[in-house]
Amino acid sequence: MKINPVGLYTHLCKSFGPQHWWPMDHSHHEQNNTDPRFEVMIGAILTQNTAWTNVEKAIKQLKKHHLLSVQALKDADTELVKTCIRSSGYFNQKAKRLQYLSNYLAERYDGDLDQFFLQSTDRLRKELLSLHGIGPETADSMLLYAAKKPVFVVDTYTKRLSKRLPLPVNAASYDDIQHYVEHELKKEYSTHELVQVYNELHALIVNLGKYYCKPKPICPNCPLLSLCHFGQQQEKEV
Repeated sequence: MKINPVGLYTHLCKSFGPQHWWPMDHSHHEQNNTDPRFEVMIGAILTQNTAWTNVEKAIKQLKKHHLLSVQALKDADTELVKTCIRSSGYFNQKAKRLQYLSNYLAERYDGDLDQFFLQSTDRLRKELLSLHGIGPETADSMLLYAAKKPVFVVDTYTKRLSKRLPLPVNAASYDDIQHYVEHELKKEYSTHELVQVYNELHALIVNLGKYYCKPKPICPNCPLLSLCHFGQQQEKEV
């Protein structure tokens, strides 16, 4: 039995339940009058090439030093930023990217994310991709989780799953996977619903990838085993 993105979403929702992604400390932002959407943007850069647990440690340190706002991060001592985000890896590179983003938002938009996110999805995505250190996955994470734009995020887990199920796409192509998933889900859900659907589906695929669809997969207990060509082949070889 083949599975499409609608079936995949439904099946994973039943298996794992709501994921409540993107995690953040809203009380911190309320107390400090800061914008939680900027924390999402910071996290999207910090999570490049590392696990989320390492990002959480970095954000905790940034929070401790009150660096979760555009202006504070822009004005911060770069060495302090590097120290705070050391746990996320590539901290020299990421510190430059974070402060470049902060400077850009401060100079172009006076640090006002409402103004920045008011743009159309296509225009905003193009602008994000023009910024140093922001590629498609990082840009789309910002669009979906911070700007609440209907954009599906593709990551390593999604590419792996697309190859193994398989989905009728080039599993090595970010754009092919994204266009296919969005095209199929738009048939079933309204534009208003798509933000939440894309949010949950991406988080659900990440959860599947962390616990079952690993580089060395754990197929026997995987909730998609009956729908996965790769998993069924693995079972036959045991």
